[in-house]
Amino acid sequence: MSKWQAEKRLVIEAALKMAEKGLVTGKTGNISLRLPPEKGRELLAITPTQRPYDLLDVDDIPVVDFEARVVEGKYPPSVETKLHIGIYKARKNINAVLHTHSVYATTIAVAGLEIPPIVEDQVDFIGGEIKLAKYAISGTDELVANVIAALGDRNAALLPNHGAIGIGRTMREALAVCEFLEKTARIYLGALALGKVNVLPDDAVRIYKAFFDRMQAGRD
Repeated sequence: MSKWQAEKRLVIEAALKMAEKGLVTGKTGNISLRLPPEKGRELLAITPTQRPYDLLDVDDIPVVDFEARVVEGKYPPSVETKLHIGIYKARKNINAVLHTHSVYATTIAVAGLEIPPIVEDQVDFIGGEIKLAKYAISGTDELVANVIAALGDRNAALLPNHGAIGIGRTMREALAVCEFLEKTARIYLGALALGKVNVLPDDAVRIYKAFFDRMQAGRD
C-alpha cells in the first residue's frame, strides 16, 4: 500500500468535484498536490494522463519528483506535469494546483481578454486582476514560464485558447479559487454584454489585496 494513500485520495476527490462543478469536461484538465519532501526530494501527486476521473482509483494516481521522474504509479502523469512543478518551485506557499477548462474563463481566454478587479471576493481569494498568459503549446517549458509570469503573486491565470489555472495553499482553497474565477468570468462577460464594466476603486483593491496577502502569509 502506498504511503501517500490519503493524499492521492484527496486528488481524486478534487478531480471529481472539479468535474461535478462543470470546471472540466471528460478527461480534460489536471490536478496535483504537493507532498511532504522525502530524503530531500520534492514530490507531488498528480492525475494521470487520459484517464476518466470517475474511474480513478488511489493506485492510479502517479507520484513524481520535481524532475518529472515517476516515483510511484502505473500510469503516466499528466502532460502538464512540468507546469505544476514550475508553479510549486516558483510559489513555495502553494500546495495544490488545478488546471480547468471552465466555459466562461476559457471564453475570455479565447477572446484574448484579461479580467480587471471587478468584485471584492475576486481580490480576496485570487489576489486582484486575472492575467492572460502568453500562448505556448501544452507541456512546454515556454508555457510554464508564461503561466508563472501571468500568475505573479496571484492565485489564478488564464491560458489563451485553452483554459485556466487556479492554485492554493490547500486543495480546498485551490478548488475555491477556480470557482471564484469562473464566477468572476461569468460576471465580467455579463457586464461586457451590458456595455459597462465598473472596476473596483483603487483604495478598495488595496484593502482587499492586503487581506489576501495576509492570508497567503498565514497571518489570518
